[in-house]
Amino acid sequence: MTRRPPARRRSARRPRRKQQDGQFFVLCVVVVAGVSLVVTVVNWLLAHWWLLLIAAVLAALGAIGWWQQRAQREQWERVQTRALRYGLAQLDALSHQQFEYAIRDLMRRDGCTDAVQVGGQGDLGADVKATDPLGRRWVIQCKHRRHGERGAAVGTPELQVLNGTGRPVHRADVVVMVTNGRITQPGRDFARQQRLHLVDRQLLGSWSSGSQPLWELLSALPPPRRPSPLS
Repeated sequence: MTRRPPARRRSARRPRRKQQDGQFFVLCVVVVAGVSLVVTVVNWLLAHWWLLLIAAVLAALGAIGWWQQRAQREQWERVQTRALRYGLAQLDALSHQQFEYAIRDLMRRDGCTDAVQVGGQGDLGADVKATDPLGRRWVIQCKHRRHGERGAAVGTPELQVLNGTGRPVHRADVVVMVTNGRITQPGRDFARQQRLHLVDRQLLGSWSSGSQPLWELLSALPPPRRPSPLS
């Protein structure tokens, strides 16, 4: 018997090639349509150039209005910050974290524009950090007592923690302990030996309800890092 020659397999490339040709054709149509649309829009804008001028003027007026509102808002915030006052009863009613934010805001009121609350787990003894207008770096630890003066007194152990991190870790020039409660006499002696500054309930009341910056209420501060504007 005579064998028939094997039938040729139809190539699978033709359908794939047709599909690619179709996709290319669609792409060309989309590109041409896009270019035509852009040309049409450009021609229309060129013919109506005055609309572009009006849009530019409106955009400029809107930007000016936004900038003025922002400047007014910032000015009002500065006025509010300068007028910030706290009574001791207000401070007593705060939570510990709210107390830290209040101390931060008081430092900002005094002119420490970079004052930040950093207290929390792993804060290494620093609850508030700030740089005063004379360039000195401040590290403040806050001890809030819910019952104020009747709460537990801040003692030597808390101050030892602050002393161990304030300068070696945080590189502070001024290391401060602030509390709305009391500080023990041994704690005061330790603070004096280690050049730590204390803000107890009485001093806190004067600072928070008055207008003097904290550095005017504390003694034996380190010299400024940069000249004073008045010098």
